[in-house]
Amino acid sequence: MWLLPSFAAFETQDATAGDDCFFTLTIDDTLKQAPDKTLVRTFDTGNGDTAVYQLPDGGYQYIIRDVRGRDCCLLIASERFTECRCALNGDWTMRSFGLNDALMLIFAFAGSYRQTMLVHASCIMLGDTAYPFIAQSGTGKSTHSSLWMKYIEGAELLNDDNPVIRILDDGRPYIYGSPWSGKTPCYRNRRARLGAVTRIDRATENSIERLKPVQAFASLLPACSSMKWDSAVYNNLCDAVTRVIETTPVYTLHCRPDEEAARVCYEKLRS
Repeated sequence: MWLLPSFAAFETQDATAGDDCFFTLTIDDTLKQAPDKTLVRTFDTGNGDTAVYQLPDGGYQYIIRDVRGRDCCLLIASERFTECRCALNGDWTMRSFGLNDALMLIFAFAGSYRQTMLVHASCIMLGDTAYPFIAQSGTGKSTHSSLWMKYIEGAELLNDDNPVIRILDDGRPYIYGSPWSGKTPCYRNRRARLGAVTRIDRATENSIERLKPVQAFASLLPACSSMKWDSAVYNNLCDAVTRVIETTPVYTLHCRPDEEAARVCYEKLRS
């Protein structure tokens, strides 16, 4: 835990918590790369890059590098990401970065088998209901959340980069805080009902429209962490996104970064 300060609020001593774990991760710095592997792709994570390899047994190997190109973590995961091992490298900063990214990857992909999605969004909470804002990086998700907190009474930040959406046994989607919140240190162990999803679109005038199911699906799916090359993970994600849009409205907010935009959005989502 000394490598994971953002996880402190999520730690539990509940002896029953392990009965239904998504996954286990064993840290073993003697772990070596798999001898037989096939490179799938290397992708830019925004704060480094990660190389993904397919293993013969259906599992995966990841090499996680930071922005300076240094190898911070070797991760080997089973086919469904239930059993994982990793080796960390370097100083505290490198090891913390590598472990944090490894846990984020495992959680996203293991979660796909549990109707659980890690979503790239900034999320506002009002009482027991929460509203994530999705968009491409730099479009204004965090800015819009800050406008809600400034102008909408009772609005508070749940997470500013990667909240978690999970469909529970009652068939309804809920949204949670997570240990991953981008540049904003907002690590809240809270749960709220998912009220609506809103895609932010920069415009010269403020307006909001509810999307039809196909448009809603096409807007929400790219915001969710996934591996398109893994049919099981990707199909699970598509099923979960479909269940979300069956129960939850999805909007596009065309907006300026001003008070009116927050009020237009609030009035529509709470109507």
